Amino acid sequence: MSNSILIIDDDAKLNALLTDYLKKYSFSVKAVTHPQAGLRSIKENEPDLVILDIMLPDMDGFEVCREIRKQYSIPVIMLTARGEVTDRIVGLELGADDYLPKPFEPRELVARIQAVLRRGHQQTQREIRKFGSLAVDFGKHTIAVDGEPVELTTAEFEILALFIERSGKLLDRNYILDHVRGIEWEAFDRSVDVLVSRLRQKLKDDPKNPRFIKTIWGSGYMFIGEENDED
Repeated sequence: MSNSILIIDDDAKLNALLTDYLKKYSFSVKAVTHPQAGLRSIKENEPDLVILDIMLPDMDGFEVCREIRKQYSIPVIMLTARGEVTDRIVGLELGADDYLPKPFEPRELVARIQAVLRRGHQQTQREIRKFGSLAVDFGKHTIAVDGEPVELTTAEFEILALFIERSGKLLDRNYILDHVRGIEWEAFDRSVDVLVSRLRQKLKDDPKNPRFIKTIWGSGYMFIGEENDED
């Protein structure tokens, strides 16, 4: 079964080109030019991945991403003609999984789509593991905090899984970038900090008194959660 992709971009010509190109890789593609049409499409038939432009009429891509994240954990790749670091940080803070500045090579977009989907589909561990108030289901790629389900994006879950896999070990930002994204993503250190900050908020983890993720100043991060003994 092919993966479904929704493109939300007001450039109809680009949409047509990307639709034709992505279909060559066996993706099922739908493209819309207005953000509200995109949000309706997600509600009607949730896609496997969204390609979202920042420069849109009536609502910019940041607002659209914020609306998507209120209800869905669909992977989102953001596109922009501006390409400024500030835009990338805002996109990450809102829950984007990857970021590609225009103009770009279509094959690079395909590589990033494949990488994001591959991360989402990987099931390297199938058991449920618990760390205090945190329960992680590696098979379903879901977590719960204090017994309540918490929605994570693909990137957020992957960075958490990486921390748990390397529990008690210092992970610097370059290591995290290499292992979370799988491909070079204009590796600016701030992207890791944003991801970790967002993850901490969802885990209800206080950076000043952490239960799960400890900052090693000037070096990186370490997972310090103590795994619960099996009943």
